[in-house]
Amino acid sequence: MRFYAIGDIHGQLSMLEAAHARIARDREETGDGNAPVVHLGDLVDRGPDSRGVIDFLIEGIAGGAPWIVLKGNHDAMLLDLLSGPVETAESYLGPRIGGIETLASYGVRMGTFRSRRAIVEDAKAAVPESHRRFLSGLPLLHAGADVLFVHAGIRPGVPITLQDASDLLWIRDEFLIDERDHGTLIVHGHTPVELPEHRANRVNLDTGAGFGRRLTAAVFEGRDCWILGERGRERLRSPG
Repeated sequence: MRFYAIGDIHGQLSMLEAAHARIARDREETGDGNAPVVHLGDLVDRGPDSRGVIDFLIEGIAGGAPWIVLKGNHDAMLLDLLSGPVETAESYLGPRIGGIETLASYGVRMGTFRSRRAIVEDAKAAVPESHRRFLSGLPLLHAGADVLFVHAGIRPGVPITLQDASDLLWIRDEFLIDERDHGTLIVHGHTPVELPEHRANRVNLDTGAGFGRRLTAAVFEGRDCWILGERGRERLRSPG
């Protein structure tokens, strides 16, 4: 079965639209209009238009597009801000996360002298309920016959049905350094790399869109992977 996949978006609406345009061209060439497009999570933070990204995805799915959207750790952090105590804001509005850009896309005013409490209250009023429901309902993984799509990765050696949600959203080193075959090709994001990586047992599609770099779109046929560029498909091979 064919799948398309898009790496971590991080509020980059124009990049997301361009990625879907590349997928549309590949669909035309292959004549396959029904293959699902899996978005690997981290829809929000860092980029300029997180609200626009969520609107785009909601509208596409409502219009019948065969899109699957996974939850990333940044999406979970935004939900925590909107449902948790004001103390949650300390990390979310810090310089590393990019939450300030997300709230700004919803029209929340920051200001040097505004209290965290006032910002959080404004955020809870500004983010539409439809966006909260959408983010809350996102799955943590999607399985095909030969590939498993997940935001961060899996805990090696643990059956897929027993994976912990925090690992699916947050895991890094224990997954990234493990070279064993997981029984399926794991397609993930979460850990930014300069270029897409194929490590035989996993493929990393997070190429740093949140930092102004590229947003990668790929196509999978079985465990074979191609990156979709302006000139069409380019085979992504493992170094082995």
